[in-house]
Amino acid sequence: QVQLVESGGGLVQPGGSLRLSCVASENTFGIYTMGWYRQAPGKERELVARKTSGHVTDISDSVKGRFTISRDNAKNMIYLQMNNLRPEDTAVYYCNADPTSWYKERGYVEVWGQGTLVTVSS
Repeated sequence: QVQLVESGGGLVQPGGSLRLSCVASENTFGIYTMGWYRQAPGKERELVARKTSGHVTDISDSVKGRFTISRDNAKNMIYLQMNNLRPEDTAVYYCNADPTSWYKERGYVEVWGQGTLVTVSS
């Protein structure tokens, strides 16, 4: 099954920017919706943004206008550009690969990366 590796987290001041990257070990085009989720301390994991192979995008209202998700199917990469970061954006960010229904019926399963920590603090 596909493996996901995130990078790009770190410490940033409020108002700053970071770009997260996630590389998949194999082709994801046409198989998986790729996305980013986050989990803050003491809170449940929540969707940040996701994008289908056809570039249909779903993005959380809490980050709309500040975060942008992009996908490079040729490189099996997905990115999360985060601008105007706020302390409440502090969380572990996880890359996610969610198979389409057709592939789920054929045994493909949802996969998570190991997570990368983003800390927004002065």
